[in-house]
Amino acid sequence: MSVLFPKVNKPREWDYRPIYYDEEKEARKEKLARLHHGSFREEHEKHKLEQQQKQKSRLIFFVALLLVAALLYYFLS
Repeated sequence: MSVLFPKVNKPREWDYRPIYYDEEKEARKEKLARLHHGSFREEHEKHKLEQQQKQKSRLIFFVALLLVAALLYYFLS
């Protein structure tokens, strides 16, 4: 049977799915890849530094607000 009808494999079919760029998905993949490479400590230190800067900024704002309130009270009374 194989002499008369040799088996010929069919060519692979074209399987095209368009890939659309999703910036948020790429950012998630990048962050996940960084976390999987053992950079938990770096992420923690980065987050800690951001929190310290935010706290320092908030403190400066309230000191300036208190100073303005004290000056207004001094000049208006």
